[in-house]
Parts: sequence; structure tokens; C-alpha cells
Amino acid sequence: MITLTGSPALKVQVMCEGIRYTPALGAAVAHAMPNYYPYRFKDGEPDPTGRGTATIPYLINLADGTEIRILGNGDSPWHIEGDLGQGYVLIDDRSGLRVPMVFEPLRPWQSSRTSDGMPFAQAGVTTHGDMLVINVAPGCEYFLHKHEGQSMRCSFCAYGAPDERTVHLGQKAGQVGIPQPTLERMREAMDAVIEQAGIRHIYLVGGSLTDWRAEGERFLQLARFVKQANARGIPVALGSGALPDDLIEQFHREQLVDHVCFNLEMWSEPLFAKVCPGKHRYVGYARWIAALETAVRLWGRGNVYSAMVAGIELEPEHGLEWEQAARIALEGAEDLCARGIVPIYSLVWPVGGRQRPDFHARIRSYFETLNTGYAEIRARHGLRVADSFMCHRCAYMQLECDIDRAAEAVAA
Repeated sequence: MITLTGSPALKVQVMCEGIRYTPALGAAVAHAMPNYYPYRFKDGEPDPTGRGTATIPYLINLADGTEIRILGNGDSPWHIEGDLGQGYVLIDDRSGLRVPMVFEPLRPWQSSRTSDGMPFAQAGVTTHGDMLVINVAPGCEYFLHKHEGQSMRCSFCAYGAPDERTVHLGQKAGQVGIPQPTLERMREAMDAVIEQAGIRHIYLVGGSLTDWRAEGERFLQLARFVKQANARGIPVALGSGALPDDLIEQFHREQLVDHVCFNLEMWSEPLFAKVCPGKHRYVGYARWIAALETAVRLWGRGNVYSAMVAGIELEPEHGLEWEQAARIALEGAEDLCARGIVPIYSLVWPVGGRQRPDFHARIRSYFETLNTGYAEIRARHGLRVADSFMCHRCAYMQLECDIDRAAEAVAA
């Protein structure tokens, strides 16, 4: 049985327990990449802003390159002290442990503009460490559809709702093609990000379409453009939804991407149908897995991935304790790895159940059990996360790369 130690153990603690607000954390936004979600002060917590919320940094990096996303939590035993000049320290109130760290920096591209005046930050690019995420069509059609009164959006997703982002990217409902000016602006931003952030991975994503063939055509347009713009030959991963076989074969035939990542999100058809009703209705569980198998046939074992949301099963509506949820997820890991598909488990903090005194502890127990068990499954099947797909420097909510790196260091 694998036991988490070192940076992986620290990372899972901080991801699950969060970090509470300090003046040092708040002041760091002057030079750190900002979080997409504000810090929300709990009742009775000192609030120097007087507004109930505060902007905080998004990511921290340890001395060995381990990357951790920041969850604001007023009850956390972890806090940060220091400043840019003296350096920052992550502190555990319980043990007094002090861990040197830095924030993911605010880079010049994030305040730069395209040649026609569009802020790079609105041009469809974001970063996680050394990964560039390209998303020039974020609006998801599942948000626009209901079936028998139920929204078709994935229950964990708040990002894909059509909003002002889709307007300035030129995305319109029912329009499959990406406007050429959008792609040209993205190219300018992409060039700047690659130059400044040491990018080693490119990940193509976007909002889902209810017609999986139309979604494939959109991603073909995007992948062809990126291939032409990617002068440095940085490895590219396709992060669309599942696609028809002939379109998957087209991506392979044109050598547009190095890896495929059709995100199943949830193992077991009943949970998939509940958590991802749009994916279940418009593609289907069996067809999704079959599409992943087609990709394995073309790209080979270990080059095909599926992001999985880890923790959403602990929402009260699913009636699962963490032990049951971990068992189901590990059954899925075993099945997918046997097919040559590598699942990647991203921690998702459940919204419900926060009144439980063991809320954070059960998330941690679940995520640790899942990841240690999954590491053994990967090893048994001779699979690992390809460094060209992702690494510890961009795995901000995942543990696979951290665990494998720690194991390799011990073996050496």
C-alpha cells in the first residue's frame, strides 16, 4: 500500500483544508496571478476589506516545483506570512511546520493587448504553471437546454455558462465555426504566453455542443490553426468531448494533436447520468468510452486520457460515504487502465454537506485513498502520465504526477 509523504502529502492537505486569509495573502495579489474565485470571509472572521470578499492569489509553488491551487477557508489551520522581498512561508498552526513557497506570478502578458486592442486575458488563453489552456469558445450549449425540467449542464460546472466571455470571443449560439479574428487574437496572446511562461504543454478545450459531430468540426478548425501557429512544436492535447470515429481518425491522420483527453468525468453510468446529464443525453456513456477506445487504437496506450471529477460524489444528493465513492472511482480506474486509458482525477470541493464536522476530513480521506490506490493500478498496468501531456508544474488540482515523481525519486 502506497503512503503519501513529502510534497504529495502536503499538497493534499492544503488542497482539502484550504488556506485562511492573512494580510500577506491579500497583499500578494499585487504581483501574483489572481484567483478566479474570491475569498469569502466566514461569519465572525476578521475582514479588513469590509466587503465580505477579497481577491487572493490562485496558485502556490513549493521549492520542488509542486503546484497547489488555493482554496480560501476561514477555518483552515494553514496560513501564509511574508512578502515579495523577504519571501513567503506556508505555516501549519497545528505543528508549526513552515514551508517556503512562492505564488504563481502575475506576468506581463496578463496586462497586455492584441494589435487591435483586445486584452490578452480576454483572448481565450489561460495558464496553469507550464500548461497553456486554449479556450476560444467557452460557452457550453448544455447550459441552454433542459429535459423534463432538468438542466443539461454538468452539475459541478459553473464555467461554461454563456456570458460576456462568449461575446468578446465572437461566439454565438448555433454557430459552429470560430471567427478568424478570434483565432488571430488568440495567436498573439499565445505567442506572448509561450515566451513568458515557459510553456511545455498546450491543451485545447471549449464548451460542448449538443451535436458531437459539429463539436468535432469546431475542434478540427482550432487544432489546425494551433498546429500552424505552434512554431516551437509544443505537445498539444485535444480536450473536446467524445467525437465520432471518423473525426477522431481525421485528427490522427493530420497529426494535429499528440494526446487525446475526452473527459468522461464520472465512473458508473448512474453517476454519469446524474452528474453529466448533457453528456449522457447527447453522447451517452457507452459511446463516450467507445470513443476513448478508438483514440487508444490510434494514439496507443498511455496517450489517451480522461479527466475525472473527484469529490462531487460526496454531494448529499448521491447518498455516498467517502469509502463507497472511493471504491467506485477505483473500479473505474482499473477498468479504464485495462483499456489503455489514463484517468486524471481533479479534486472538486462539494458544495453540500458543509455543516458536517468531518466535511474537510472526508474529502481528504477520499482523495488520498483514491490516489494511492490508483497509483498502484497505474503501475500494475504499466501506465504513467506522459510528461508531454502534463507534469507536476501544471497539475494544480491533481496528484498523479506528484506521486509518480516521488516514487521515481525513491527508486533512484
